[in-house]
Amino acid sequence: MNSIDSLLHETRRFPPAPAFVENAVAGPELAEAAAADRLAFWGDQSRQLLSWSTPFTQTLDWSEAPFAKWFADGRLNVAYNCLDRHVEAGNGDRIALHWEGEPGDSRSITYEELTADVKRAANTFAELGVGHGDRVAIYLPMIPEAVVAMLAVARLGAIHSVVFGGFSADSLRARIDDAEAKLVITADGGWRKGKVFPLKNAVDAALADGASTVEHVLVVRRGENTVEWTEGRDLWWHDTVEEASDEHDAEAFEAENPLFILYTSGTTGKPKGILHTSGGYLTQAAYTHKNVFDLHPETDVYWCTADVGWITGHSYVVYGPLANGATQVIYEGTPDTPHPARWWEVVEKYKVSIFYSAPTAIRSFMKIGRQEPQKYDLSSIRLLGSVGEPINPEAWIWYRDIIGAGAAPIVDTWWQTETGGIMISALPGLTTLKPGSAQVPLPGISVDVLSEDGTPVGNGEGGLLVVTEPWPSMLRGIWGDPERFVETYWSKFPGGDGEPPRYFAGDGARKDEDGDIWLLGRVDDVMNVSGHRLSTAEIESALVSHPWVAESAVVGANDETTGQAVVAFVIVKASQADVATAAEAADVLRAHVAQQIGAIARPRQVFIVTELPKTRSGKIMRRLLRDVAEGREIGDTTTLADTNVMQIITDKLK
Repeated sequence: MNSIDSLLHETRRFPPAPAFVENAVAGPELAEAAAADRLAFWGDQSRQLLSWSTPFTQTLDWSEAPFAKWFADGRLNVAYNCLDRHVEAGNGDRIALHWEGEPGDSRSITYEELTADVKRAANTFAELGVGHGDRVAIYLPMIPEAVVAMLAVARLGAIHSVVFGGFSADSLRARIDDAEAKLVITADGGWRKGKVFPLKNAVDAALADGASTVEHVLVVRRGENTVEWTEGRDLWWHDTVEEASDEHDAEAFEAENPLFILYTSGTTGKPKGILHTSGGYLTQAAYTHKNVFDLHPETDVYWCTADVGWITGHSYVVYGPLANGATQVIYEGTPDTPHPARWWEVVEKYKVSIFYSAPTAIRSFMKIGRQEPQKYDLSSIRLLGSVGEPINPEAWIWYRDIIGAGAAPIVDTWWQTETGGIMISALPGLTTLKPGSAQVPLPGISVDVLSEDGTPVGNGEGGLLVVTEPWPSMLRGIWGDPERFVETYWSKFPGGDGEPPRYFAGDGARKDEDGDIWLLGRVDDVMNVSGHRLSTAEIESALVSHPWVAESAVVGANDETTGQAVVAFVIVKASQADVATAAEAADVLRAHVAQQIGAIARPRQVFIVTELPKTRSGKIMRRLLRDVAEGREIGDTTTLADTNVMQIITDKLK
């Protein structure tokens, strides 16, 4: 990404087109209502967007801050809000999902059909002993059954924990154990880059010692892979769910009933189980999806390219779009298989009008060249979105010009697993767009940039990005660890003397001369690779688990395609020094990390070194290693225990 100075001197401006403004979903009244009475605004949004079995009388209880309760005395069923009510309103024949498999197989599923599928799945899960409050791990490719499984768990008042299909057996087991999951839902395999990758095998490996809380494994047949079978534990989806009754009444649960746990990397290396609940989360997912993407559900075809294993897939593939009755595309494979323009082929086929993806993907398409998207008719696109990391201005302009025909507005959205929904974004019918800037907090959201001592910075200054007031889709805790929740997110600005605590997002940001927000990335040691947060500690632990490795340090280095890439510096044990050349060792260790954590964590480079730069207290100075990884002049080394170390490292790497 460009330096922040060049970003802040970005002078190109794109006001909304008059024709877009005329039909825009979000108008000036939205901000006016939020400014007049923030809590009344959120109460009104929730009543308008959702169906409540028992209406709430209190919008927010912040008396036990930082533990919030939103709409707490109301009751609703999340799956009913995403499905049944659309059927009851006469929209059962509207397409909910256009699903496209990587090999080219496809299915279009109406709201009526999806509702029936979810009811069958809910009946099956209930027969397997899943009830209110139980945890279910979902480890599936991007197939309709992933959406069905999530909604069926929600329908029962149970809690899902979706694990990205690229994670290893060890990562899966850690998440199953932490959540104490009763049921695992997986597939024999899923398509990726022209091959079927195995999933059931990883589940078997994760459960191999038999000491897990898992009672059943439900398996979708997708890839025709040969799988091992444990009688009494393993069941086929087609033998159970597809044979079940499609009659199921949705019970209403309290608004604060837990909906899902989603694990995200933490700086300690142990994944954090981020807990989201029902009423507040669904309110903000629906509100942001409708207003940020200017959704007209009767006519739009929406496509968010995220996997359901990440928060973007939860909020903007499953809950937000379906709560709003949208028609959407979901796609199983990678953007470049079976050919480099696969996504644009899908856009043309389904006449996608709203397209939401990551800067990583956009930069990949830039590398390939405009000739690929220009093979297809993309004229249906009227709005583009970006998520996962800041988008550099050049990629923003390319995205608008080549994919959006020089006209489609781009909403560059900032939010996190922890925030549950979008927090900062342009509103396409209101905001004059600036390439590269996240721009402004949404109506109803209070965000500021603070200095280390908690005072707001002025325009043109940088600091820490902080959410200053509670918001409906905020995380309600870290599963099983309330102390870690408080310490991780609220200890930087804990409040006191009548001041409430403020949420520190872990990101740096800067305000430009207009007060608009530009993101600077993580201030801790969590990397952002292709929009996926990875912990340096977790990758270092994986490296050190290899018998060759004595010590390791991992940094995130700027990368033109993925935003950040993993770069590792490794000290090999003396006893292993002659086992392999440095190049051979690097290849082995890259593969080892991918096997331990998942391919997303595979280092771009592994450098074999004899020393690491450490302070006198033993802390590794990762910023110096980042300088090396990014080819910069080495910064100040005066605090190092041995000031010659960096010279040795740079000489070796040259």
